[in-house]
Amino acid sequence: MSDKSNSNLRTRVGKYELGRTLGSGNFAKVKHARHLETGKQYAVKILEKEKILKVKMAEQIKREISTMKLVKHPNIVELHEVMASKTRIYFVLEYVTGGELFNKIAREGKLKEDEARKYFQQLINAVDYCHSRGVYHRDLKPENLLLDSRGNLKISDFGLSALPQQLREDGLLHTTCGTPNYVAPEVIVDRGYDGAKADLWSCGVILFVLMAGYLPFTDTNLMNLYKKIYKAEFTCPAWFSPGAKKLIMRILTPNPKHRIDVPQILQDSWFRKGYKPEKHTLFQDVKLDDVDAAFSSESDDHLVTELRDPRSSKPTLLNAFELISLNKGLNLAGLFEKKEEVKSESRFTSKHPAPEILSKMEETAKPLGFNVQKRDFKMKLQGAETGRKGHLSIATEVFEVAPSLYLVEVKKQGGDTLEYHKFYENFSTGLKDIVWKTEEVDVAA
Repeated sequence: MSDKSNSNLRTRVGKYELGRTLGSGNFAKVKHARHLETGKQYAVKILEKEKILKVKMAEQIKREISTMKLVKHPNIVELHEVMASKTRIYFVLEYVTGGELFNKIAREGKLKEDEARKYFQQLINAVDYCHSRGVYHRDLKPENLLLDSRGNLKISDFGLSALPQQLREDGLLHTTCGTPNYVAPEVIVDRGYDGAKADLWSCGVILFVLMAGYLPFTDTNLMNLYKKIYKAEFTCPAWFSPGAKKLIMRILTPNPKHRIDVPQILQDSWFRKGYKPEKHTLFQDVKLDDVDAAFSSESDDHLVTELRDPRSSKPTLLNAFELISLNKGLNLAGLFEKKEEVKSESRFTSKHPAPEILSKMEETAKPLGFNVQKRDFKMKLQGAETGRKGHLSIATEVFEVAPSLYLVEVKKQGGDTLEYHKFYENFSTGLKDIVWKTEEVDVAA
């Protein structure tokens, strides 16, 4: 297929061609993008203006985004550009190809202490840098810790995670948010909290998970989980060294006034082993015109438009950039995950026509207790029953890889990961007639 015909199947925003969805949440969606002139890959975070205005956060977000655009830190995903349409704001971000750090743990189990310390040092380095400039993450969790191609930690969403937050006159944050297992006690009780201290608690939980391979605070009952967090009821495994255990205990201290701060962490003997502070720079020639324009309501001159062919009746074609981005090497076998490797997203291929794939997925999902919403070659499955973490929500999309070869992505958007695993096991069994068996393919041929 030529570039011209392929572009008709894509959405264009400014000089970027948007592709597959990389992730989504309550406040934003992230899509893979390619710069039309340079061919360089990016991730574009898309937010609805209405939601930003609803939480009255436009000015605060503008300040934080301006700060993040001026910052270049090796352990923070870089913000390149900001654009806006009449209804949306687009953040063009560095595209990080190494995947989530916690997928590494899911594959390999707990990390060795030296490796865990290296990632924790990079995490604290980045967090400290942003805190010193008044920018707080407020939602540090596994999904926001990425690895670049060299295995270095990259925090995503710094400066964007303030979206559902609000500062009151006391200067404290009051909205309970974040992933429950990583949230600080003071966030749960809603008495106002210091964003820096809350971020450090989350860092402590992350360090524990890196070294243990499991969470310090878990319970199937949310209220019991909150009680454990509020009292800091957890036990360090026997393999933790005394130095690591002591540092984690000082971070996971329920009272934020007694909790260790960053300067104290930087002086900790366990932390300092092999520590090499990363050098960071401020962009000297960066202009903030695009940020100001994106949040301005005075003129429509700066607005971009989404261009898409509404007559398109074919699945999005995955181009070479995206195929390679799905797998570190050129061996496409990595695209097709085996069932036992399923986590919160899965892929399979099919040689059946795309409409037939969609029909079969709908036919399989409904008896499993899911409501189905379809749009073009995307399908959203919403669990009818309430699970451990609310309703299980799943997004699927069919992509064209080549004539008569389709790639189907299945991603958990909400709900419990274990419940997703059980769903996918039943779902994939029901789809076995249309799934192309990759083990029969000699990819080296």
